[in-house]
Amino acid sequence: MKYRNLGNSGLIVSEIALGTMQFGQKMNMGNLDQAATNELVGFALDHGINFIDTADVYSQGQSEEFVGNAILGKREELVVATKCRLPMSDNFNRSGATRVNIIRGVESSLRRLQTDYIDLYQLHGWDSNTPLEETVRAMDDLIRQGKVRYIGFSNYLSWQGATAIGMQERLGLNRFVTAQMYYSLVGRGLEFDFLSMAEHHKLGILVWSPLAGGFLSGKYERGKQAPAGTRFNENGNFVPFDKERGFEVLDVARSVAARHGVSVARVSLAWLLAQPAISSVIVAGRKKEHLSDNLAACDLELTPQDLEELSSVSDPGTPYPKWMVLQLDVAEDPRPRVLYPQRYAGGSPWKDRRDYGWDT
Repeated sequence: MKYRNLGNSGLIVSEIALGTMQFGQKMNMGNLDQAATNELVGFALDHGINFIDTADVYSQGQSEEFVGNAILGKREELVVATKCRLPMSDNFNRSGATRVNIIRGVESSLRRLQTDYIDLYQLHGWDSNTPLEETVRAMDDLIRQGKVRYIGFSNYLSWQGATAIGMQERLGLNRFVTAQMYYSLVGRGLEFDFLSMAEHHKLGILVWSPLAGGFLSGKYERGKQAPAGTRFNENGNFVPFDKERGFEVLDVARSVAARHGVSVARVSLAWLLAQPAISSVIVAGRKKEHLSDNLAACDLELTPQDLEELSSVSDPGTPYPKWMVLQLDVAEDPRPRVLYPQRYAGGSPWKDRRDYGWDT
């Protein structure tokens, strides 16, 4: 196992984190019981994982309960993350990023996890019905009270993340250090805008569903029914993507995997670990052999050719305004070529198309 800093903090976490949506039997997302949870958590810890990510809403609190039981006696050695914001009942005040729900949520999670602090407490999504200042002050209070060590968010738009961080800095509050976001070879929308925002603010990206709900495990074939017992067979598309384009990505991933003698899943995870701003990639295997294969992605060194082939086939194109930003900053501004010549060693797709007669 290899380790990285959790965003712009001093906390060190494993490159691969253990996801826990599959723990519990109230969500139809794995349906693992306590015994299976204990086995997988023990296996993960034995293989160097020190980072476990859960949420109050996973199986309506059952996942947190199972994780709490599984880590008894080992809590101090681990980094435990959980989340709040999504509804926990049909009571409308049991939802949202309000002060009352955040405080109720953290106290309930502490009880279920059987701990007196949470290492990383995350908002599961933006709340357009609650003043942002109420939310960020409540999150700051949790750190000052010692209930939480660090805070993060999940599933924000880039402007939402930047606005929240700007408010935290302006008010002198503890800042978000992580953003838990979907990212994969068949889902690269994060690169349009969010990733550059995260790099600028030194946010650590925690990747959820890195195998696109299991599609990038390589088990699926064009025109064939998903195998019984797989996530696609049980739940369909967990994340949206263009299926035909997805199979084109799988073709190249299989070719890269064959060169290294490894699985497609391992290649897909290694590609993510090579991207900027990634603190940890969250995997949620239901079997030890799957988890073992995922863990080995840390040791897979993809070659420049591998990375180019994977990035090229999965490239979704560059939308406006990003292409204009790159055109102006990379092609039409001469300063980067002087200050960062290494960026241009292999050439650049962004060319200065003006004809001013300048020697560029």
